[in-house]
Amino acid sequence: MFTGIVEELGSVRANAGGELAVNAKKVLWGTNLGDSISVNGVDLTAKQFDEEGVIFNVMPETLRRSNLGELKAGDLVNLERSLTLAQRISGHLVRGVVEGTGTLDSFTPEGEAIVARVNASPELLRYIVMKGPVAIDGISLTVMAKDDHSFSVSLVQYTQEHTNLHTRKPGDRVNLETDIIARYVEAMLEERPQAELKLT
Repeated sequence: MFTGIVEELGSVRANAGGELAVNAKKVLWGTNLGDSISVNGVDLTAKQFDEEGVIFNVMPETLRRSNLGELKAGDLVNLERSLTLAQRISGHLVRGVVEGTGTLDSFTPEGEAIVARVNASPELLRYIVMKGPVAIDGISLTVMAKDDHSFSVSLVQYTQEHTNLHTRKPGDRVNLETDIIARYVEAMLEERPQAELKLT
């Protein structure tokens, strides 16, 4: 479990054969082998540490659902250590389970902020609600607008300066994780008619 508050920008060293090597420092503090680290919003397990950073195994299912397979040496990635019970939740509860990807449509300056618009599939947009949380490449953000094929979020200066979104451009794919509460509510409502039929 994570908060969606990026702790460090790491740099990809190598990405091949289901193994991802990332140069990092801060997220290694207090991290042990087997611990979880969010990489662009994907919960990965630390397999090996070296002088440069950390190495992860990436499963085929993860490669299918995320943009991790597109990473190449030198790319910046958002990193966050897993949440502890003593930690403040400044963002929102992020599982690190990427449900799919979206495509960056545009960046529009708005005062000191930048509004990012993301195109997404109807299957993902269904769980994205106005003023609700969404994780883009592991960054906790709040939905400010939504239509039939996209949603928008506002990036404050801190987010602009401390995440990899400043390196992105329209057309790039980003990892998306929607609000788990919306998914639970839907699942419970789907089961409700069946349960009522059994009672009658």
